[in-house]
Amino acid sequence: MIHCNTKMAASKTLGNLDTKSTAFFLCDMQEKFRPHIKYFADILTVTQRLVEAAKILKIPVIVTEQYPTGLGPTVKELSKDFDPDFVKGPFPKTKFSMFVPDVEKAMKEIDNPKSVILFGIEAHVCIQQTTLDLLSRGIDVHVVADACSSRSQMDRQFAYQRLRQAGAIITTSESVLLQLLGDKDHKDFKQVQGLIKVSAPTSGLVSEL
Repeated sequence: MIHCNTKMAASKTLGNLDTKSTAFFLCDMQEKFRPHIKYFADILTVTQRLVEAAKILKIPVIVTEQYPTGLGPTVKELSKDFDPDFVKGPFPKTKFSMFVPDVEKAMKEIDNPKSVILFGIEAHVCIQQTTLDLLSRGIDVHVVADACSSRSQMDRQFAYQRLRQAGAIITTSESVLLQLLGDKDHKDFKQVQGLIKVSAPTSGLVSEL
């Protein structure tokens, strides 16, 4: 039994993050979802912080849109700030997972990062299937709980449980940003600190997360 537990512990990722080997995945934050997703405005607020932090830290952001012909483009609050120097996409898709050929190509162009910080919608569909695809390829996945949502809070909560069981790290926006900085003496600390000075909204999340 001791041997088994030791083996299981050794197989778990520590979830270390480094700006040079990390990518942000922004999943399907589209206009037609706005009225249907619980706490969409809160999720959008946190997503804006993450995109701005990625720009400051020079971390690439890969963006997808689910069936944009029917569901519309990425919301303007995000797309207006997309800088082609660090944003790749938006890539259209019909597959629920973000890991489509265009995204796979983009990952190669940024030297196949070891870690992905994932956020967007819906938690139990596209976020979940993207996470499983990335984990199966040996990539650490950090799912940002305060930047993901679904139409149903039950679906959202059980998605986080499912993803944790699969080996993903369920975390928060402030946690991943401070982990990426690593030190208050980091040259970008003040700028990132400004983004997280006001705590992110809880968006109906419960302590059982």
